[in-house]
Amino acid sequence: MASSAIPKTMRGILIEKTGGTEVLQYRTDLPVPEPKEGELLVKNEFIGINYIDTYYRTGLYPAPKPEILGREAAGTVLATGPGNNYSLTTGDRVVWMATSGYAEYTACPAAKAIKIPPAISSADACAAILQGLTAVTLVEEAHKVLSGDTILVHAAAGGVGLWLCQVLRAKGAKVIGTASTEAKREEAKSNGASVCCGYEKEEVLALVKKETNGEGVRAVFDGVGKSTWDLSLEAVARKGSVISFGNASGAVEPFAISRLSAKNVKIARPTFFGYIATRDEFERYANELFKMMTEDKFNVKIHEVYPLQDVARAHNDLEGRKTTGKLLLKP
Repeated sequence: MASSAIPKTMRGILIEKTGGTEVLQYRTDLPVPEPKEGELLVKNEFIGINYIDTYYRTGLYPAPKPEILGREAAGTVLATGPGNNYSLTTGDRVVWMATSGYAEYTACPAAKAIKIPPAISSADACAAILQGLTAVTLVEEAHKVLSGDTILVHAAAGGVGLWLCQVLRAKGAKVIGTASTEAKREEAKSNGASVCCGYEKEEVLALVKKETNGEGVRAVFDGVGKSTWDLSLEAVARKGSVISFGNASGAVEPFAISRLSAKNVKIARPTFFGYIATRDEFERYANELFKMMTEDKFNVKIHEVYPLQDVARAHNDLEGRKTTGKLLLKP
């Protein structure tokens, strides 16, 4: 089913080769896609920017070119393709995760789109869907956090870190956060961390010992990687878990698995999309996130909403570490 108001061309950002921000071409003559089997045509209202977008732009992650970047957006369904559209239809306000988001219109898989509740704005839904869902699935699947648990979150003021702080607080856990500056530590505490410190090993271990009566934390959520790995193994309690979900400082180096036996430690290296592979999983966790956002009054931190044509400035800000919170584009 389609709307007669759909134009033939659209504005969007095309890259035909890898490189710096100069390869981001603002175009006004891109063809509007037609939804295929199981797809929705969405008019995007807000488009999410993620650091992974810069990897595809520079070629660090290979992808066929020409390419429209962007892995999430929120907007309105204008047309549906044949097949199973999971009860989504024309006029629905949805948020989706797929590809080709830096454009006015995207044909996205219905399996990875979901209706936005009336109480949540399109901007907040777009800002929340990837990082918020990552936090929810880590806390539910990678290590099942229980009320009363004490949890260590590295990079607690980062994109996923701020969401982890809020989700863990909603679950009744105590959060110990690490962050590089006092401003970032205050940001983490305002989003749910109970106490925070820097990354110095002695400082972190002393705080963990104090907050857990010497037992260690039930789990560590570590998106930093190489530079915090040994610290994470020392901070975790007997029978606890270390969840490595990012490589901000580089990949964790190979280590002897026998190191885990001293405290019967469990480790995991999950990927987010492995937790939402099925429609049931995606709906379950998205609806849980939406419920937390409304009932627990989550803070959705949006750094700036950039006009679509200012995408190069947005990428420069992101790569220059000038941002806190989510970056959005508006067509």
